[in-house]
Amino acid sequence: MTRKVFLGLVFLLCPLTMSLAQNEMFKALFMYNFTKNVEWPADMRQGDFVIAVLGDSPVIAELQKVAASKKVGQQSIVVKKVDNVAAVDKCHILYLPTGKSGDFGSVLSKIEGKPILLVTDKEGLAQQGACINYVVVGGKLNFEINKARFQKQGLQMSGSLANLGIVI
Repeated sequence: MTRKVFLGLVFLLCPLTMSLAQNEMFKALFMYNFTKNVEWPADMRQGDFVIAVLGDSPVIAELQKVAASKKVGQQSIVVKKVDNVAAVDKCHILYLPTGKSGDFGSVLSKIEGKPILLVTDKEGLAQQGACINYVVVGGKLNFEINKARFQKQGLQMSGSLANLGIVI
């Protein structure tokens, strides 16, 4: 009897697990596609293209898969896990997963005015100052865009990106 219950739970949870993994894959692919629609200052177009993730997140593994086969222009993609806000250094994209959204204010202060695309994953953070925030709309992953924050960070956004996301 307990085996049947266990197998039943496994079958119920499997689609949920696959859905979460798929969601992380889409977040990573979105981040890569953001690189095609955002222009960084000239001095940021040399060396490696760095995507930093604050804390542990399953998106790191998905980003590493992308980094293994893609480039941003001529730049190789490097994915860095950053353990705390103080360790946030020069990067192009900084991803703040839901579990680290309590550090949002500190992160925003740390990167203020630097050409860093802040991507977050919690409702309301685009309105508070993230450049891009993931949201689920109608059961599908989408993203909000804070145009004013792009300007404050010294980043240029293409019109295509504005057409793909939800501009706030």
